[in-house]
Formats: sequence, structure tokens, C-alpha cells
Amino acid sequence: MSLYQKVVDEAVGATRAVFGVNKEKRGGTFHVSDAKPYVDAVNKMKPGDGQSPEVIALHVDSVNAHFDVLTGLTDYVRPEDDPFVEHYQTPPILEILYEEDAAFKDSMWKFIDAIGANTALVSREAVRRYGGMYGPTCVVDFAMSVGSVPNLVNQILVGLDIPAEHKKTILASKSWGMNTSYGLGAALRGAIESGKTLAEAEKAEVEMLQMVYREPIAAQAHLMDTHNLGGHGPHTSFDVRKYMQQYKERMRPTIVAALKAGVHPANITAVPAYCVGDVAHHIAQSAYNMFNDDMVFAIYEAVTDVLENTLRRGLEKDAYKSVYDVLSAATGSTACATAYILWKDSFTVPMVIDLLNKRFHNYCAMHPDRGEADELHNVDFMDILKRGESILDITPLGAGGKVKGIEVDLSPVDKHEVLANPQRYTYPACAITQRFAALMSLADFPCFLTPECTTATIMTNAVAVAPDKPGAPVRACKDCATCTLIKRNVPMVTGRGGGAKGYCQWHLAV
Repeated sequence: MSLYQKVVDEAVGATRAVFGVNKEKRGGTFHVSDAKPYVDAVNKMKPGDGQSPEVIALHVDSVNAHFDVLTGLTDYVRPEDDPFVEHYQTPPILEILYEEDAAFKDSMWKFIDAIGANTALVSREAVRRYGGMYGPTCVVDFAMSVGSVPNLVNQILVGLDIPAEHKKTILASKSWGMNTSYGLGAALRGAIESGKTLAEAEKAEVEMLQMVYREPIAAQAHLMDTHNLGGHGPHTSFDVRKYMQQYKERMRPTIVAALKAGVHPANITAVPAYCVGDVAHHIAQSAYNMFNDDMVFAIYEAVTDVLENTLRRGLEKDAYKSVYDVLSAATGSTACATAYILWKDSFTVPMVIDLLNKRFHNYCAMHPDRGEADELHNVDFMDILKRGESILDITPLGAGGKVKGIEVDLSPVDKHEVLANPQRYTYPACAITQRFAALMSLADFPCFLTPECTTATIMTNAVAVAPDKPGAPVRACKDCATCTLIKRNVPMVTGRGGGAKGYCQWHLAV
């Protein structure tokens, strides 16, 4: 079996496992044990020729540790707590690295001091996000996008006198790695909205950012003690401190083995976090509730079929030259399908980008106490649509429906009984926006349009080919959808912090 066959089989296996559970259980009551088929699919992952077994183990062992620890603590996770289940892995791993590598800990403490020495920078970026200057932002991003934590962290790290490898690890730990749920600007916003002075708010922001890195487990526990999602109070589904302590001990041998094998610490912080979210987050009560809508589920089903068909078509055409080509085909095919569904109801991508950008600024005006990640998935959704249209559109405007030379198979959308008959789900004679309406439900949860079980599996395989090179964050331009309307990534910006790429940092990544 070729490496690419293996990667496609593992990615499709994980994706189908998650899809199958959501299909069977939609509309029902979630149990943590429901996620066992996904765990079983992950356990089929094996290192291929030239791949690091230690990297594969970081993924597989993390999913198993997460599932076992979680099932030992609870049988249910309420929707208000499920977004955070993939934020309990990097904090313990960082603490293991502090304990195992004194030099890295020393570098981290220098970085923590540098956060305080860059108070003006921290407050500037936090205020710009709070005030909406940057528009909708992806606060915890896998890239260096404007207004994100990696963007800020990179600005601090560039001039810091610590080893380059340590810089890359710190940067990765809160990008693809998810070192706590903290979003840039939350402490500043909370202080201001509670009546504190700007000086007090600035101090609170700096201290919270420092805590995230100095005491990651304690910081994440604190965030869960104080979150109030939907007005339903702090985390109650399970004891997060017990979870992180048990996870830490389960994963210590895997982390130590990866260090000894020469896996870059940046990958050690990142790989174990990205793969666990399908246990109690993407397989979860929130997903069961959302997919109880037939049209929403139909979109998920059709896009999943587009994904598998296109990936396997790429194998038939021998189109893959690297594992990253598989990743491009996976994310590109689903993006193309999403844009295609939008077109079917005569909407265009610019319409939706404009709508969600205008909505964001109105949302800021109406909700100055908004959460720092509120627009996160809207941003992801817009980016998916923009990329999808660039693939779907005719040449030379677009790629003519091809990604990496592979024609995207859109037939599952056209042939789907529900998607092909929207008149059955509304007033029959006026069924012109039903698919769009359902698609907008997924604007708040686009993880099913570009499934994380798919991308995590492929990314782990890519890292396993080059374990000594950091796989995250993405060191390239995201071509952010919002930047088509808000020119924040152009050389003409005049505010402090602007440069050759505007306010973006991708070309300056440490």
C-alpha cells in the first residue's frame, strides 16, 4: 500500500466513523461512550514507510487517553462545556516539557517576562480586537491571521533572545496546539465592562496571558471556573483538574518517547490536541441537536460523500505528490461543495462575506461584552466559502472545479434526495432559500464542512513524514475572506504595526 492510500484510508475511516455516529444518534441524547467508533478508527492508524511511529503515537495515545479519562469522569457533557474538551491536552503537555527540558522552561520564562515588557503591544492588539478594528477574527488560529493569538505571540518572539526551536514551540503551543481556552483581549474586555480603568484592564490582560504560559493547567481550570456560556454558569460536566492531571500522567511516557526520538517539541504540543475533539465535541449533544434538522444533515452527508469520492479519485489519478496534497484535496473538495450548495440557491460568496462582516460590526455595537471567540466559526465559514468559489468557478476566474488537478465530484450534492427537493421542507411553491438557511446553521459550526477528524488525521501523517519540522502554525497567507472587504492585509495600512503585508505576520513567522 502506498503512503497516500494509507493516509486516505485513515482519514476517510475517521471521517466515516464520526459521520456514522451523528447519523445514528441525531436528535437523541449524547453519551461519551457514543464516540467509541471514532476511537476504534483512530486505533487503526499505523506508521507507514518513512513515518515516525512516535508522531503517530502522539495522535493515537492522546485520543485513547482522552476517551478513557473522560469516560471515567462522566457519561455526559452539556453543550455549554463541549467546545473546550480539546483544550485540556496542550496545558498538561507543556508542563511535562517544563519538567523534562530545563532549557525550554528557561526560554518560556523569558517569553513570559517579555509579555510584560511588551505591555503596549499587548494592549494595542487587545483594544483593536475589542473595538472591532480588525473585523471578524480567528482569535486562536492555526495561522498568523490578524487579531489572533499567534499573530501577537510572533511579534513578541521575533526580537526575543532565545533558541529558534524554542520560539517555534511557543508559537505552536497556542495555534494548532491549544494551550488553554483563553482568547486575546478577554481580560481587558472583562475589566472595562465591569467598570475598571483602562490601566487596570491593560494590567489584567498582561497577567492573564502570562498565567496561560506560566501555569497552563491552573489557567485552563480557572477559565472553566469562570466561563458563563449562554448564561449557564461555570463548567459542570466533569472535574477538569482531575481530567488534566490524569491525562498528564497517561501521556507522559508518550511525550518522553517523542522527545527522545527527536520529534520537534512544537509538534509534541500540537498533535495530541487537534485529534481529540470528535469525542464529546463533534460527536456531542450540540451536534445531535443541530443534525436533527434534515436539510442541515443532508448538507453534512453530501459534503462527506464529496470528500471521500474526490480523495479516492485523486488516488486513481496518481495526483498526490506529498501528504499535503491529500490535505489540499480534502479541504478543497469540501470547500468547493459548500460554495456549490450556496450557488444552488442563487447566493454568491461575496454576498455572504458582506452579510457576516456587517453583522459582526452591528454585533460589536450591541454586545460590547461579547466573547473573544464569538465570531471564530463565522470566520472559518467565510474562508471556506471563498476558497470553495475560487475552486468552483470557471477558468480563468477559478480552477474549473479542480483541486490539485483532481476534478471535485459534486454529484453527491445533485443526487441527494433532500438537497434536490427543498420544496418538501417549506412552503413548496417558494422553496428558494432552504439550502441557504440550512447552510447558515453550519456557519456557526463549520467543523462538519471541513471535518477536523479528516484534517487532523492527514496533518498527523504529514508531521510523521518530517517529525523534526514544526507542522504548525501555517506559515502562509490564508487569503482571509474578511480581507476582501477590510483591507487589513495591504501595504498601505498606516497604523502602528503595519508592514509589507499589512498587519499580518505570516511572512515573519519565527
